[in-house]
Amino acid sequence: MIKVENLYKSFGPKQVLSGVNLEVKDGETLVVIGGSGTGKSILLKNIVGLIKPDKGAIFIDGVDITKADKFALYDIQKKMGYLFQESALFDSLTIEENVAFGLRNLTKLTEAEIKERVKLCLAMVGLNDIEHLKPSAISGGMKKRVGLARAIAYQPKYIFYDEPTTGLDPIMSDVIGSLIMHLKKELKITSIVVTHDMQSAYKIADRILMLYQGKIIFNGTVEEVKNTRNEYVKQFVEGLMQGPIPVEMSFDFEEK
Repeated sequence: MIKVENLYKSFGPKQVLSGVNLEVKDGETLVVIGGSGTGKSILLKNIVGLIKPDKGAIFIDGVDITKADKFALYDIQKKMGYLFQESALFDSLTIEENVAFGLRNLTKLTEAEIKERVKLCLAMVGLNDIEHLKPSAISGGMKKRVGLARAIAYQPKYIFYDEPTTGLDPIMSDVIGSLIMHLKKELKITSIVVTHDMQSAYKIADRILMLYQGKIIFNGTVEEVKNTRNEYVKQFVEGLMQGPIPVEMSFDFEEK
């Protein structure tokens, strides 16, 4: 289980997270929504251990990673897969080498076993016979799926998705959403998904949190989100310009 207690993080004078508390149960898909700059990705990077919080605790399987030494943190991170917002593939490596990167550096699998694992993981995300290609030769949607194949190659217990549908067309966004659901079912993976894509969020979420000004202002099911009277949540999920969340504009605009 993942548990975050009273988490604070700032960068200089800017307070990004201000006392965040959350729990993620085993097998659950938790979706975190909120506007740009509200701290969604920073929260994710704190949970993964890529960033140290200023204050608070983060428990992964009972271990507080904020107090763990580098060896204990490393053991916890072995249980994690991470899908980066821009896929973060190595341009100079082939698709096979990208997916196998963690396997070659973190496991004692033979080359034959690695090749078989790579092929299996690519097949699980709907990609076949592209191992020899470079990232420049495939589409944005395929890059996302290769990144996902790399994330599951190490057979993690947890997967963290940072804006998995950003830059994709609606059809490919739906494909990625279906893959996230498929992996949860087939691999029993626990997931945290950061997104502003509400169609995708409604499809994949067991529960949805909303971050605003560094705090969680909503925690509920998909149905509760759709029927909420919280004006902040309602403005965000319906994509409204007018509401309690201020919109910065450099021009005057009046609706007719």
